[in-house]
Amino acid sequence: MSPKCEICQKGRMKVWRRVKLRGRFNPTTKRFQKPNLHYFKLPSGEKVLICSKCRKKLKKEMKTFINGNF
Repeated sequence: MSPKCEICQKGRMKVWRRVKLRGRFNPTTKRFQKPNLHYFKLPSGEKVLICSKCRKKLKKEMKTFINGNF
């Protein structure tokens, strides 16, 4: 089982490898792209594994919550 983001459930994706100057009988290969996951410490002290997009969103929400700009 590959790791996933605990917030948005983003996991690995199957993509086609891009080959420039590809001939008619020169097939391309499939590969997996993995999300950019980080451990993030919540204010409650819990560590969660989340992707970069969710990390940025959480940091922004925490900053606005602390400053009182709801």
